[in-house]
Amino acid sequence: MHPSLPPELRLPLGRFLELLDRWNRTHALTSLPKEVRREELLLDAAVLLPFLATLPPGARVVDLGTGMGSPAVVLALARPDLKVIGVDAASKKMAFLRQVAMELPIPNLKVVQGRLEALPPLAADWGTAKALAPLGQLATWWGRHGRPGAPFLALKGPGWEGEALPPDWTAQAHPYTLPTRGQRVVVELHRSPEGPSVLP
Repeated sequence: MHPSLPPELRLPLGRFLELLDRWNRTHALTSLPKEVRREELLLDAAVLLPFLATLPPGARVVDLGTGMGSPAVVLALARPDLKVIGVDAASKKMAFLRQVAMELPIPNLKVVQGRLEALPPLAADWGTAKALAPLGQLATWWGRHGRPGAPFLALKGPGWEGEALPPDWTAQAHPYTLPTRGQRVVVELHRSPEGPSVLP
């Protein structure tokens, strides 16, 4: 897979990067150099867009550990008919994301601050997280916040195969490549009664 950003998102995502740069000078939200932010925060998120195709309007999408809003911002802009929720415990990053949702604007993006193990269940139809935790921990959190049978897609780098899953979960890998940041993989998790497995 080779992710690409929809042309109609060029302007709002440019404004997102400008806002991030402005906030970062004061609040130190990210250590990523400016020259890699578009690829790392936006283009990397775009790999998820084809996976949203089967979701009906009004479906609830949750980005666990969203940070500055990657991938939540890209998902919400690309599918304004979905309810996208960015969740993180970091107050400064959540304040930034609220400002993003207001200024761009992104009316279908909701910001929830809190620890995943302590928040009330979010009853989501689809979930994702980028470089947040091992697959086993992600499965535990998704078991709390996802509806029964709802898929979860983790954005991972090399070496993810060594991460153990609970026995009732399966993982399917979808490799892709970023132009300068290298090999990545979308790991699609599903709860399954058949026991653990990892599919190529």
